[in-house]
Amino acid sequence: MSKRKLSRQQQWRVDKVQAERAQRAEKRDVQDAEKLSAGEYGAEQPGRVVAHFGRTLEVRNSDNEPVRCHLRANLDGLVTGDRVIWRAGQEGSGVVVAREERDSVLKRPDARGLLKPVAANIDQLLIVFAVEPAPHANLIDRYLVAAEATGIAPVLVLNKTDLLPEDGGELGKLLERYSALGYPVVRTTTATDSGLNELRSQLEGRTSVFVGQSGVGKSSLIDLLLPDETLRIGALSEDSRKGTHTTTTARLYTMSREEVADGDLIDSPGIREFGLIHLNEQEVTDGFIEFHAFIGHCRFRDCRHRAEPGCALLEAVEAGKIHPARFASYRRILDSLDG
Repeated sequence: MSKRKLSRQQQWRVDKVQAERAQRAEKRDVQDAEKLSAGEYGAEQPGRVVAHFGRTLEVRNSDNEPVRCHLRANLDGLVTGDRVIWRAGQEGSGVVVAREERDSVLKRPDARGLLKPVAANIDQLLIVFAVEPAPHANLIDRYLVAAEATGIAPVLVLNKTDLLPEDGGELGKLLERYSALGYPVVRTTTATDSGLNELRSQLEGRTSVFVGQSGVGKSSLIDLLLPDETLRIGALSEDSRKGTHTTTTARLYTMSREEVADGDLIDSPGIREFGLIHLNEQEVTDGFIEFHAFIGHCRFRDCRHRAEPGCALLEAVEAGKIHPARFASYRRILDSLDG
């Protein structure tokens, strides 16, 4: 669909609104500069963005306390998880004056297909799936590919293990396959008091984001990990066996209880489920970590790993160095991008 062309009057209105916003931002910046030079703000100190409300931020200070701050006009684009430099003002407020360099950033395409940062300084993406609703290997692979593309370490979390057969069944074999590839696999359940111990250990000292399809229990896990926070949980339908989540704002939660020392969670429905629409064929190929040893060794430089002679990936599958199910999943992902 071609982009709709604005009329002259509509374009004038857009330009007028943007100009007014720029003027207001410049005025705020001048006012902030005057207050800073007049000593109305305290010394610079480090903080971390807990939540974002337009040009207002909630920043966590060094004492782990929230402070409501506003932004300098030249600091657009801050997201939850950003590390910032801020200065305290009057009545418990403050102003953010700088953003520190990011260790990592999680991006998602917006309505126009442009990648936008939604969270920063994340140590790991916890890909949650459950015994029920039954997970499909291709869905897990899609999340792994998307995670690999972010450069943030993925961790597989199997929830509702109380429903798992004693021998593990086919799901247990699937987990062993991912573990053999080097992916951390965590098993958890909310049905027992000790069911979250392994997960708490994985979260300790890290900043984490939970992702996964609806109904796998992400909100239930977060609710138990953060008992002092109010998180609404959608009910699991007896008919569809799928859940819904109702969390509406991206927020960083601190876990400082004895079970989890200095662990943080960033939760937002906008990043719980993210797809591959922004990835190209090469990025999908790179997302299968067992392919790395063979990429670039095909006979033809433009090999698409379908039926070309001398394809290093196909030869690796035949030699048992790449699991055929993973390669088939790779082909299905590429086919879905073509469609």
